[in-house]
Amino acid sequence: MKAFKNGLDRFLAVVCIIDFIVMVLLTTYQVVVRYVFKSPSSVSEVLTRYCFVWLILLSATYVFGQRDHICITFLKDKLTGGAKRAMDVLIEVVVIIFAALILVYGGAVITTMNMLQYDSILKIPTGAIYGIIPVCGVLIIFYSLYNLVSCFKEEEGGK
Repeated sequence: MKAFKNGLDRFLAVVCIIDFIVMVLLTTYQVVVRYVFKSPSSVSEVLTRYCFVWLILLSATYVFGQRDHICITFLKDKLTGGAKRAMDVLIEVVVIIFAALILVYGGAVITTMNMLQYDSILKIPTGAIYGIIPVCGVLIIFYSLYNLVSCFKEEEGGK
């Protein structure tokens, strides 16, 4: 499970880097054609916007997998031993429920609904853009399950 997580971490990092590079190139192209050639490109503008949305979701998933996401630890820091571990388990369970209901289920519903609506510039279904939401939800659930397994391994004395 750890090898899969490490591979997934590397994959997400590479995809985020590539997405960011594509965004920079598209934005640079947009600026050049707008100000030098006086002919703005609507395709690059839309692609940049979609790349930005995907970058946000994928990088948030990556950061979640690294456990570097923003969290409020005021209450958790005051707990020790079993109570702290119980709080960790509760947090992971809440994240799994949220990811399953909102990201996976809700994202799948939105994606399916938008498969019939086409982007006016790119001529692709907007559901293809929304499809990243349930994918990230599944990855977040995997990371939460991995964290739960790690938490129980620590409880048994292993690491």
